[in-house]
Formats: sequence, C-alpha cells, structure tokens
Amino acid sequence: MIRKIKPTQQALPVDAPLYHTDHARPVTRRDFIRQGFLGGTATMISGGVFSLFANPNTAHAALSEDVQLLARDIGCTFGVEGGKVPFICFDLAGGANLAGSNVLVGGAGGQNDGTISTAGYSKMGIPGDMVPGLDSTNFTLLNPSTNNDFVNDDLGLQFHADSAMLMGILERAGASVGNIDGCVIPARSDNDTGNNPHNPLYGIAMAGGKGSVVDLIGSRSSDSGGNSMAPADMINPEVRPTKVDRPSDVTGMVDVGELTAILSDPADVTAVMESMARITHKKLKLGTVNTGLTKDEVVKDLVRCGYLKAADLADRFAGVPVDPTEDLDILSIFSANELENDGEFRKTASVMKMVMNGYSAGGCITMGGYDYHTGDRRTGENRDLRAGRCIGACLNYAAKLGKPLMIYVYSDGSVASNGMRDDSADVNGVLGGRGKGQWTGDNSSTACSYMLVYNPIAKPNLLIPGRQIGRFGADASVITSSSPAANNVNLLVNTVLLNYMALNGEIDQFETVFQNHGLGSAFNLYAAFDAVL
Repeated sequence: MIRKIKPTQQALPVDAPLYHTDHARPVTRRDFIRQGFLGGTATMISGGVFSLFANPNTAHAALSEDVQLLARDIGCTFGVEGGKVPFICFDLAGGANLAGSNVLVGGAGGQNDGTISTAGYSKMGIPGDMVPGLDSTNFTLLNPSTNNDFVNDDLGLQFHADSAMLMGILERAGASVGNIDGCVIPARSDNDTGNNPHNPLYGIAMAGGKGSVVDLIGSRSSDSGGNSMAPADMINPEVRPTKVDRPSDVTGMVDVGELTAILSDPADVTAVMESMARITHKKLKLGTVNTGLTKDEVVKDLVRCGYLKAADLADRFAGVPVDPTEDLDILSIFSANELENDGEFRKTASVMKMVMNGYSAGGCITMGGYDYHTGDRRTGENRDLRAGRCIGACLNYAAKLGKPLMIYVYSDGSVASNGMRDDSADVNGVLGGRGKGQWTGDNSSTACSYMLVYNPIAKPNLLIPGRQIGRFGADASVITSSSPAANNVNLLVNTVLLNYMALNGEIDQFETVFQNHGLGSAFNLYAAFDAVL
C-alpha cells in the first residue's frame, strides 16, 4: 500500500532554512548555504555599479595616443571581450534532484528509452502512474516515440512534463524556447559538500573566455565563485572570479570615485584619469614615489598599469547608465517588485547582465537550500520552480540580445524518495506535491548534471543520439562505467569544457588547452553540440 504524506504538514517557504535530524549542525559557510540558512541575500542599489557601465554598442573616443603608447611599452593590456559563447552555470547547493522528476534520463538509448523500471522511477520521486512513456491503460512501458505521456521536449532536452524546474524555465524563457537544446550527463558526486570540484569557470578562461571588465564572476566570494570547488589544476589566481550578487559588489571594478558626480561629461572623466596615469608614470620614472615594495621596474609597471586601466575603464564606462533595474529587457522578464524583493532574481539579473553584455566571459550563480529531503515534496518543488525561473530568465535575456548562451546546471549529490506520495495541491501560486514522491534522504546514485544551449540563429545541432552522455541502470542508479564523467567530477568538468569548446568551433584545440583532460583519445564522442559561432 502506498503511504501518503500527512495533509496537516506545513509546506516550508521557499527561503526557509532546512533542519535535518540526520545531519550534523551546520558549521561551515557551505553547510549554511546548502541547507538554506544563507542564500540570495542580495540588496538592490539603483544607480550604483551599473550606472558606470557603458552600452557596448556606444562608441567612445580612444585613449590619448601617448597613454596607449605607454600601455604598449610596459605590456599593459586592457579588458577586451573574448568573443566566445557566454557561459552561466547554476550551482544548486545541497544535492538537488535533477534526474527523472526534472530532466529525463535513461539507459544506453538515451533519455527515456524505457530502461528505468517503475521502482527506479519511484526512487526518483515519480510514482507508477506518472512514469514517462507509460501506457496508463495497462501500465506497460512504450517506446517514447509512440507515446509521450509525461514527456515534454519544448527545450529539445526532454523533461518530465510535471517538472517544477521546467515550469519555471518555460514561464520565463519567452521566445528563446524554439532555439534551445541540451544534453544530460549521468554523474555521481558526493552529497552535501562543496568539496566536489564541479565548478568549470577557470576552464572557461583557459579556453579563451575573456570579459571586457573581468574574465569571471560568481555570486560567492570563494575561489571558485560558487559553492562547489573548482578543479585544483585549473585554478589561476589571476582570473579568480569576482563576487557579484548585487550591484554594490562590483563598484570597484569600474569605480572612478566621485568624478562622475563632479564632471557631467564622460570625456572629462577620461581626461582626468589619463592625467593621473601620466603623473604617476613621471613620478615613478623619477623615483619620487615609494611603492611600499621596491623600485624594481616590474613593481613600477604594475602601478602604472593600474592607473592606465583606470583611465581605460573611465573612457569606456563612465557616465552611461546600464542599471539592470532600468533595463527594459530585464524588466520584461523580472518585474521591479521581484527585483526588489527576491534576492535570487536580483542576483540572476546582475550576473546575466554582465555575462550577456560581454563584461564577463562566464558567471556562476549559487542558489542555496537544495538539500530538500524534508519528508515532503512541496519544499523541493518550489525551490526547483525558482531555479527554473532564473534559468529561463537567462535564456530569455540572451534571446532579447540576440546572443548565444550556454547554461550548465549541477548540484553536489542528489536526493531520493521512498515512494510515499505527497498529494498536497497547489495553493495561491505555491506548488504542492501533486501526488509525486516525497524526498526522504540523500542519494548520490541518482545524480546528474545538464547543459542547455540557446542559439539565436537556429536550434543547436546535436551530435549525439539520445541527448545523454552516459547512462542509468534499471534501478535509477548511475552506471559509473558509462562515461569518464560518471564517477569522476573532475572529468565531468572536462566534459562540460569540451562542449564549451565545441560550441565555439574549437574542439580541435581541446587537447592543447587541456592536456591532461582524462577523456581518452576518443574524447570527441562526448561532444554533444556542433558549433554555434
């Protein structure tokens, strides 16, 4: 007999912290994030950092010739957009469910190939009468090409038709939907820990991703920019992700002090910054400035370069407002009220603004509270819904700007259900369990990650059948030998980076850039996408 959740149990609000009797008390910052004690605590400052960014389509006068010559003489380079596919990853901290109840997974035939048993779907939170591709008359599995019950392929990549994450994506994705496709990667990772090296941002920079202001950004002030770590052999302190989860976090990147308040003409701001660079150069040349270290030319050149870069930033970004709260494209995706009252929406708007406008090549958005095995289904559904809304918002913004976008979604571990149903209904916009299995514990065997790609020209061209790299077994457990990524998070990251380079038409350079990639000589087999650039 199927047990049902008690109707008197209260649903947890989407920002409520999660208390687990089977978990130790949270101690580290990562513990607090995955259980939702820390999340999107962004604040909105209208007219702050983004009032200092320039419209990339607006031409500014070049820096004075002598300043440009000085920069060349000392090898000082200014920020230049790398021209790669913009990249945004979502780090759902705590072990979110991604497989089965959200993205469909299967065996050797790819997504929804009929391999996973009814019991396996139950472990992934899907009861017998909601199994995708199931003939509801005689409860036998059918070929999904002839029966699409509970299968949704609006995004190319197949989702369960009742997926809360899909609901959120479709709600916000707008006109991007027709030009999206994706791929799922069955892959285990440890539960409830930030020690999984999931984060691929440093690899994006290694593959040539460059932003016109900074190369990488992340919503956490960690070495990876997210909750999960980055692979140790990729970390480069020179491109450490700059924290962005609110406008005030990035003021220093383009801040020219009070000059924009004093001088109304951006050209005057640039002239002042150029003069500061010239004066500093002369004083260093005469030895009248004490750098606090030595008078070695390397140190002097670093100081010179700092002033030159400040002049360059002033030339490109001073005085032109690009506040996300005044961006009509963003306001057509998130309302002003949502941006004011929801930190996750505010965080997403800030990151997608920077990445999609080329100010950064890649960004990581960490969302907390995804350790949601709370003995009900509603808590996880509403958090998945909001994650989907943020993912869909990024896709929609890319469509409005007419730019391609790669999105990567991952979590540390996963959860499983014991088959008990949560029959609670939706109430006033808050999702109920709607008869699906409640999440009752951590289970890394049901884990996966997935990629979505938007191409403004046409739907991305898929290179692999079944939209899946690796496979699950009948019991809904990852077959750890099914791909290099399946049981090694470092190789999962390399698989994602391989696909990033494939999208940029540079798969032939993969072995040169990532010489110790670990994907074997047949690494091309793990490239799901053809080039979109």
